[in-house]
This record gives sequence, structure tokens and C-alpha cells, in this order.
Amino acid sequence: MQQVRLGQTGLSVSEICLGTMTWGSQNTESEGHAQMDMVRAAGVNFWDTAEMYPVNPVRAETVGRSEEIIGSWLAARGGRDRLVLASKVTGEGQDAVRGGAPITGAVLREAVEGSLRRLQTDYIDVYQLHWPNRAAYHFRDIWTFDPRGGDKAKIEAHMLEILEVSAELIAEGKIRHIALSNESVWGASRWLALADKHGLPRMATVQNEYSLLCRQFDSDWAELSYLEDMPLLAFSPLATGLLTGKYAGDVIPEGTRRALNPTLSGRVTPQVFPAVAAYLGVAARHGLDPAQMAIAFCRSRPFPCIPIIGATSLDQLELALGAARLTLSPEILADIDAAHRAHPMPY
Repeated sequence: MQQVRLGQTGLSVSEICLGTMTWGSQNTESEGHAQMDMVRAAGVNFWDTAEMYPVNPVRAETVGRSEEIIGSWLAARGGRDRLVLASKVTGEGQDAVRGGAPITGAVLREAVEGSLRRLQTDYIDVYQLHWPNRAAYHFRDIWTFDPRGGDKAKIEAHMLEILEVSAELIAEGKIRHIALSNESVWGASRWLALADKHGLPRMATVQNEYSLLCRQFDSDWAELSYLEDMPLLAFSPLATGLLTGKYAGDVIPEGTRRALNPTLSGRVTPQVFPAVAAYLGVAARHGLDPAQMAIAFCRSRPFPCIPIIGATSLDQLELALGAARLTLSPEILADIDAAHRAHPMPY
């Protein structure tokens, strides 16, 4: 597994990141441990989690369980210094975590302390804001996105508070870097400008959804990511399994994520299966596994992009890891581009 530079952090991470959001719901502790064993053997040193995980669904009684599973693995195996761990503070509106409270400086500190306890570690390498307090266009909200409720002065005051507390947490050795998730280009630019103006920590990375089916990152965000050296940590590179083909024909196999979430959080639309069929056709014509092609596509982008892979079985995980050995030819990328033009925004 090749290592890549993580923006301006000075950290070196694997070109694929391990996601953990099913551990504690769809996966047991022992299954989570087996996945960590597999990826470490494959050279994956970059792992992503969140205080609210597991999902499908998020429940108060399981909040933090994914972090606990990582913590018990670390306690048993050791080797913390050979890993780069990323976690997240939960945003406003998720009732299972702090009653849905918005992110504040105090909440950020409380969340970091809780994550450290569950992870059984002294520090977290990259700590992310799971989503902004203000209205955002992610999670299919782009269809109704309305920014008019925002107050620029209040937003920037909040950002400054978070950056100041982040500086304290970094000085205390509890986190190494602060970062973003489900953020907009305007938001990221303000975070960066305020950090520069006040000599505060720079937002290191952004974790947004990105896949063959969800390419909102390809325009203004791509420019900012490249020029500001803010890597994308691409979540759902397989579009919650749609790009594997297992739901093709609008089926719901037993034991899959769709069995728990039939619409895949709004991703199942009348347009999505023709788009999936187009990408499955590209993979078939070139003799590729569609899941590996989708992950390799993320690695091919003209901006720094690290796909986050997740799995509920070791077979799925092994297949996804194989994408690190795949480089897409110009011919394959041209066919992908044609499919994208024909099916530009399927959900």
C-alpha cells in the first residue's frame, strides 16, 4: 500500500483509509478486530471513525461503540504510533448525541475527551467537525438548500471560537490537527482565512461524500482542495454499495445496508439504477470489478483524494483493498466520463 502526504499536516498515510461506521451495529467487536488486523497487514495505517458511530441507525445506546472497538484493539495489539486516527465531533440535530446540541468550543472539548477515553489513546491525529452548525447542502439537501438564514458575523464568531479551542487542544497534545466534514467551499475558505489572520490551526482536510454517483466536489471544491492543499477524504466511494451492483434491479438483499435503510438515505431514485448500470457496463467492458473501479476512480482525481472504504465482511474488505493495485487507463476514464455526462446527478 503506497503512502501519501496528508496535506500540510506532515503526516504520511495510506492511499486508502479504513472506515468503521458499522462496527457495533452491523459488525461485532471481533469482526471489527479482524478488519483492523487485515488492513494493518495490507499497510493501511489511516483509520476514520466518529463519536456517534455506529450508524444504521444512530442510537443513544450504541453511540461511541465504534471508537470503543478500536480502543480494545489498540489495548490488545498496541502499535498506536504506527497509526493515523481520525474521529469527529457530532453536529447539530443528532438527538442521540448530547440531545442534538450544536458544536461549540465546550462541546468540542467534551467530544475530544470522550473520544480519547473510548479509543484508549492519548491523542487523536485528525479531529473533524462532522457537519456545520449552519444549513448545508450535503445528505441530499442540495435540492432544497437555502443559505438565507445564515448570519456571517455569527458564523465567523463561531469559527473563531472553534479554532481557539482547537489551538488549546493541540497545545495540550490531545489532538494533532483539526479538520472539516460535510463542509462547503465558502465555509472552508472562511476557516482558512480566519486561521491565517489570527495565527490559529489550519483546517487540515475535508471529509465529504464523493463517488461516481456523487460528484459535487468536482468544481469549486476541487480548485480549493488542490490550491490550498486540503485533501478530500472521500466517504461512500461505493455510494453505500450501489456501485457494487448488488442492488441492481432495485433489489434489497438480506443483511445489506439497504435492508436497514431502504432508500439508502435518499440515494435510491428513479435515476440511480440507469446510472449504476452505465458504470457496471464500463467495468464489464474493461474486465474490472466495479467496486475496485469505483475506488480507483477516486484515487485518479486531479485533486488530493483518499477514499474511505468500509465493509461488513472480510471478503468485501479484501476486494476493496485490491483497488490500491488498480490504475485506470485513459480509455477507462473516457468511458467513465461519458457515463457521467449521460447520468450527471442521479440523486
